[in-house]
Amino acid sequence: MEIKMNKEKLYIFDTTLRDGAQTQGVDFSLDEKEKIANALDELGVDYIEAGWPGANPTDTEFFQKKIKFKNSKLTAFGMTKKTGRSVDNDPGISALLNSNAPSVCLVGKSWDFHVDVALGISKEENLENIRESAKHFIKEKKEFMFDAEHFFDGYKNNPDYAISCVKTAYKEGARWVVLCDTNGGTLPHEISRIVLETIKHVPGKNLGIHAHNDTGNAVANSLAAVLSGVRQVQGTINGLGERCGNANLMSVIPTFHLKKDFSEKFETNIKSSNIKNLTQCSRLLDEILNRKPNKHLPYVGAAAFSHKGGLHVSAVQKDPKTYEHINPKEVGNSRNIVVSDQSGKSNIISRLKTIGIDVKENDPKIKKLLDEVKDREFIGYSYDGADASFELLARRIMSEIPRYISIKEYDVSVKKNQSGNIISSAKAKLEVDKQLILCEGEGNGPVHALDNAIRNNVDKLAKYSQYLKDLKLVDYKVRILNTGTEAVTRVSIESTDSNGKNWFTIGVSTNIIEASFKALIDSLDYKLFKDKAPASK
Repeated sequence: MEIKMNKEKLYIFDTTLRDGAQTQGVDFSLDEKEKIANALDELGVDYIEAGWPGANPTDTEFFQKKIKFKNSKLTAFGMTKKTGRSVDNDPGISALLNSNAPSVCLVGKSWDFHVDVALGISKEENLENIRESAKHFIKEKKEFMFDAEHFFDGYKNNPDYAISCVKTAYKEGARWVVLCDTNGGTLPHEISRIVLETIKHVPGKNLGIHAHNDTGNAVANSLAAVLSGVRQVQGTINGLGERCGNANLMSVIPTFHLKKDFSEKFETNIKSSNIKNLTQCSRLLDEILNRKPNKHLPYVGAAAFSHKGGLHVSAVQKDPKTYEHINPKEVGNSRNIVVSDQSGKSNIISRLKTIGIDVKENDPKIKKLLDEVKDREFIGYSYDGADASFELLARRIMSEIPRYISIKEYDVSVKKNQSGNIISSAKAKLEVDKQLILCEGEGNGPVHALDNAIRNNVDKLAKYSQYLKDLKLVDYKVRILNTGTEAVTRVSIESTDSNGKNWFTIGVSTNIIEASFKALIDSLDYKLFKDKAPASK
């Protein structure tokens, strides 16, 4: 008879809005904090550490809003009381008590080096600060957590004192004692060894792990800590955090759910059906930060399930498990077949099917398209990251792209006025339904001026105006492919519209304006095609 073992509970603690906010260049507004917190609550994490009330106006106001979560527990961050001040008269402690948060996480030193140098107090005074802070919040019926800052470095330097810090918090009633690898320099085998020693003093069901990524091991360290006994894992969306970041929960969470070594032993409060929302959650943060997503992130990155080599693609078509460790749909991601000069016939066929073109393997147009891709990449094109330009090329060869806007001629000039300002002007003659339309515009640079020349005159484009009015250029990149007076320039443009659809186009020429214009026109054509605009007469 098979005996079913009860799974142990793992708790997920997200600190994107606190530790992640310490990232250089990141400054969440009140509205942005709410959007992220609501997304995390919908995902189902156990704790959302939303900031440090009293430390800045935004965090203070956020905690005063009395936000109610459906699944998560709002957690306020702060420090243990200061030496020489009673816990009742510490402003930082008071701000936490007044924060409306049911859970409080206090950071305190556990490395004797920091106690001596950073705080300049005795080791016993540091323990007293931990002890009195813990007692105070327990008395006030707050769920209390102690973040043992620099614990692993402290343990390596003085294990007895590091242990005395965490034991003090636990004995006074801390629900969680979190072991922090604050400098991010500890390796997985060290994490395992030290956690196993610590569990002799504090039960694993009361221990957490907070790993920084300075050696690239934050996720590995978190997993090692769980296997060694800790039951709470802290981290951030996309590994956001100062220096090299924190443990990436977008990797940790699916690993707990989708990898047997964890899923057969542990469970979380996150519903299995919510795992498919991870990719969306990851990209929401990038959108709020106005950052280009890291396409190489595990699980949720746009390239996480991309296949380029012909042999790989051929195998994936037979069975995706040949080159994919999970089904991308499980985390809300998708498979991507890359087309490049390394492509084989299988890449082309698979990519065509992805964009809705069903062809037979012996169709001569497949070889024609493959040859065209390789010829173009030889002169500088790269369809790796230019999905829209590839689709246009494929459909043109398949005779599936109608004629929209024809560019008869254009003129771009750059001049410096008397005030010293650089002004770019552009004129373009466009043809729609056999009618010539003159468009003019100015911009910060030649490409911006060309874009404005078309966009500012979109009403003149008759039946196409409704399709192009929400077109927006998101990113513009230039790469010089060789040197010398006849250098070849490759321009890539990222565009978007009001539906949130992003697409990438490319242009190559010895003239940067010509290369830019090719990429820009591809962007217009793709927008018109995907929105099913009528053909020009």
